[in-house]
Amino acid sequence: MVTGASAGIGEAFCRQLAAEGYHLVLVARRADRLHTLASELREAFGTASLVLPADLSDPRAPKDIARRLEQDEITLEFLVNNAGYGVPGRFTEADWPDHRDFVQVMITAVCELTWRLLPAMQARRQGYVINVASVAGLIPGSEGHTLYGASKSFLVRYSESLALENQMHGIKVVALCPGFTYSEFHDVTGTRELVNRLPAYMWLSAEQVVRYGLRAVRRRDPAVIAIPGRFYRFLVRLNRHLPGLARWLVRRNSRRFRKLE
Repeated sequence: MVTGASAGIGEAFCRQLAAEGYHLVLVARRADRLHTLASELREAFGTASLVLPADLSDPRAPKDIARRLEQDEITLEFLVNNAGYGVPGRFTEADWPDHRDFVQVMITAVCELTWRLLPAMQARRQGYVINVASVAGLIPGSEGHTLYGASKSFLVRYSESLALENQMHGIKVVALCPGFTYSEFHDVTGTRELVNRLPAYMWLSAEQVVRYGLRAVRRRDPAVIAIPGRFYRFLVRLNRHLPGLARWLVRRNSRRFRKLE
């Protein structure tokens, strides 16, 4: 099952998993895109897809999704928690309901979906969980998009604990932490014009991110934190060894990639 399956990294996960022969559960808000994707995957790879349109900002959505899987007797080998977005601007510039919905999608829905679906994986002693976090969760917070880095940092620590708890059950957990990735994300947040000015070496393709994530989670003893791209692995090491310099760099460059009023 892939959340946020209708575009970007989520769609790339669907295509690569379908190419391996996996049948899929596609979760996103845009039903038309999900049905189109399901048809393309069926024609290209002969796989079946269950389309589940859902808005994960609705607190009822995770329970409804889990109930549907149970009704259809669907068992999952992969759970990819990918759905996400950003709230541009400084913290007090957005209405509180916008922040509330963001936390629901980025943190609460991830935790509840995993909580509801993990026991079946544990019973079979097999499964993979990929939480799509971000390198933003591993470096100092930037100005603007105030909760984004914080939510991704949560996913990293959450994944680390989840991985330790489930080693005995044969389940592997990875927090996939990409940097800037070609997708619709920056169009939705209104930052496309800003980020297009960034140098080419800072960009990853969705396909590159997904390949790295799938390889990482399938390793015999996977490192929980998977960071695609040499530049971003360097950036995280820099933060680890020279945190003061990393904070200065983020502070100096926030306006290059964050929309501020």
